[in-house]
Amino acid sequence: MIAQDTIVALASPSGAGAIAVIRMSGQKAIAIADAVFQSVSGKSVAKQKSHTIHLGHIVEDGKIYDQVLLSVFKNPHSYTGEDVIEISCHGSTFIQQQIIQLLLRKGCKMAQAGEFTLRAFLNGKLDLSQAEAVADLIASDNEASHQIAMQQMRGGFSNEIAKLRAELLNFASLIELELDFAEEDVEFADRTQFKELLNRIEFVLKRLIDSFAVGNVIKNGIPVAIVGEPNVGKSTLLNALLNEERAIVSDIAGTTRDTIEDELVINGIGFRFIDTAGIRETKDVVESIGIKKTFEKIEQAQVVLYLFESVKFQVSSSEFIIEIEKIKNQFPLKPLIVVINKIDLISKAEIENIRKQLEAVNVKLETISAKTNTGIESLKDQLLSFVNTGALRNNETIVTNTRHYDSLLKALEEIQKVQFGLQSGLSSDLMAIDIKQALYYFGEITGEVTNDELLGNIFANFCIGK
Repeated sequence: MIAQDTIVALASPSGAGAIAVIRMSGQKAIAIADAVFQSVSGKSVAKQKSHTIHLGHIVEDGKIYDQVLLSVFKNPHSYTGEDVIEISCHGSTFIQQQIIQLLLRKGCKMAQAGEFTLRAFLNGKLDLSQAEAVADLIASDNEASHQIAMQQMRGGFSNEIAKLRAELLNFASLIELELDFAEEDVEFADRTQFKELLNRIEFVLKRLIDSFAVGNVIKNGIPVAIVGEPNVGKSTLLNALLNEERAIVSDIAGTTRDTIEDELVINGIGFRFIDTAGIRETKDVVESIGIKKTFEKIEQAQVVLYLFESVKFQVSSSEFIIEIEKIKNQFPLKPLIVVINKIDLISKAEIENIRKQLEAVNVKLETISAKTNTGIESLKDQLLSFVNTGALRNNETIVTNTRHYDSLLKALEEIQKVQFGLQSGLSSDLMAIDIKQALYYFGEITGEVTNDELLGNIFANFCIGK
């Protein structure tokens, strides 16, 4: 299914800039470059060595479009495995379009989303999980997601899967051989070694599946809902966390009528803070809608940060504790951090008294003054503690892709069927069916098993030019 067309696309972001990069790939890439590029050295592109850069002009019928740098990558030593030409021109949108239109007239076809990487996969330069990591790398917006994408693009995940698949395939072939000699009742596959292999595969699969919870958080960020009564400093806290005036702050209760969201990276992990409307009884129609949205955002959040004002808590502590218990009961699986704001208005002894009351209901307390930034760093550390970064620090394989996660679950199910068959003395022909299914799901991850629909779904999410 490898297309024979020579494709072209803008490989740098669209819009004006200092430099733009236009990429071609295909059998005619070098010939087309020769037709439009005049090197200052006078040499043709075809005679240049691979991985070299040349200064010259893009011209057509004596008309000069731009002075450019042209990079040559000859097959098979290129990103796509085909002949690749990259033209670095000036970043005017007019120049970009003029050069691309010229290349189209000379025989190029506009590349589809992800078509360069698709060709790299089809030509064996990347496996499918590595190709998907390219998209994750482009989309990474913090250190952790970048680290995971780089590890996967270097083949860490696919190498681990490929090794398990190869060992399982070896035993599968021995099982199949036994079927050919069924009448002679011989065993070519050592059942003890086979059991050990299945146990090892099960252990690795479970570890990879468990890593998805951390990987998904790192890839997409952790949503944190900031909730509480009106006018306790939720918007001020959001501004203090982000270190900018993102939310409107006033002394008027109910100022925040809608949810406000922004992101913060703490030690390489992304957090999405959601400042919600204050929770209280109100007849204001607009504010009521905001309060309804607050409960929707709590439902969506992974961490709930419940904010109280220090002075008010002292006056009505029992009422606030009842509210805390309601949140805990309504969302029992969500980590809850209770934050007492405006601690600059009360004494240390009063703070300790509040802490003791909350310890009695098994609640973690953070004390802050959002106005003066007191306690903000401690609160960030507490938020970070909800993320298991041990695997990240140890450079272990972390699964972030939902497709991989689904295939791993299915592979584990088939491996457990084989284990059960082995324990119960199931015949080799029936075990062979489950082994083939496990191998199929392993192959789905790396692309050894694929189809046009799957590839279309994956590469449609890529940007044009990659």
